[in-house]
Amino acid sequence: MTKYVINGGYKLRGEITISGAKNAAVAIIPAALLVDGTCRIENVPEIRDVTLMLDILRDLGADVRLINRNCVEINASKIRTTKADYDMARMIRASYYLIGALIGRFGSAQVALPGGCNLGDRPIDQHTKAFKLLGANVDVQNGYVIAESVGRLRAASVYLDIVSVGATMNTMLAAVLAEGTTIIENAAKEPHIVDLANFLNSMGANVSGAGTDVIKVRGVKRLDGGNYTIIPDQIEAGTYMAAVTATGGEVLVKNVIPKHLDCITAKLAEMGAEITEFDDALLVKRHGPLQKTNIKTLPYPGFPTDMQPQATVILSMASGMSLVTEGVWDSRYRYVEELRRMGAQIQVDGKTAIVEGVETLTGAPVKACDLRAGAALVIAGLAAKGTTEVENVIYIERGYERLVEKLTAIGARIKKVEMAEGTVIPKAQ
Repeated sequence: MTKYVINGGYKLRGEITISGAKNAAVAIIPAALLVDGTCRIENVPEIRDVTLMLDILRDLGADVRLINRNCVEINASKIRTTKADYDMARMIRASYYLIGALIGRFGSAQVALPGGCNLGDRPIDQHTKAFKLLGANVDVQNGYVIAESVGRLRAASVYLDIVSVGATMNTMLAAVLAEGTTIIENAAKEPHIVDLANFLNSMGANVSGAGTDVIKVRGVKRLDGGNYTIIPDQIEAGTYMAAVTATGGEVLVKNVIPKHLDCITAKLAEMGAEITEFDDALLVKRHGPLQKTNIKTLPYPGFPTDMQPQATVILSMASGMSLVTEGVWDSRYRYVEELRRMGAQIQVDGKTAIVEGVETLTGAPVKACDLRAGAALVIAGLAAKGTTEVENVIYIERGYERLVEKLTAIGARIKKVEMAEGTVIPKAQ
């Protein structure tokens, strides 16, 4: 067990380089199951979710070779089973992409119902609806989603009842090798959906319209191997931008696609950040006081739900009252209790958080309850007076590559400390 110990109150200065996108990587890696031959995937983030997904592919029989810590080669020509290890698959939300890839190529998939962060009710009914429309039989037995088809899947028109990133990507995976042209309507538009389409097309697929609400997948008979580089992580970049905004200072955030960050940049500017855009970098400064604002999370290109906790930390130190409305997930405010231990004044009413800014936060022992909540607590610790100890960092390391190393390089006083088994961090009084 480990924890982060943070001595707060220091401004951040320097340069930070953003890693590959987590949400793209955890879909592109399963997509390699669709390919005949070897895929070389570069800019792969070195995070727990990626490591786990690669382990699942190895267990299925794929040849997985790490070229270096951010480059992997995958050859799925000798898959020996289409049943994913139950314990591994249930540890990661993105394991459901295995279903689309396996049923799309091999006509069979058995994958445990997915786990991941607890953000309220997160059904996969839109995924299974799409698989059934494409001709698969889908059932849930003994904790597994079991999907089977007789022969090649057949193209269909798939209208998603809600804008779902996961269902959009899973339908693309299942339809790539299907017979005919599949049309996905009410599709999500996130950058990692475009990245998955670009990966598939680079291997010989025919996917058009990614990034709009109508995607067309013209089925092909096979995909061949090739090389692909994953896009930079929009949320990792936004998290470090939020950290600079919260603490003050000046940091050049490198290896980004500024257009993907427009929705985040606009809100941080409202909160008092000064942001200058370059071709593949953003200079983030904050020297004046923090400003209140209102935020509502929405599907892309709206303000991302994965940035809501980080933004709320900033608003907890801004003068005046701000309103934060969660428009995507039902249960994304569990971290608020931890922020209150640090002196934040936040009241939650359903999907809305009423944030009354305080002059400063103070360090306290806190626990991460999910990936982005954990990142928010780190930001709070960086900005707070005194020492903050963040437990349950395994959540954070699911999605942030070398977080401590990157923050230390820009002046943060943060270290990773091993905890003796059974250690209990006392609650703040």
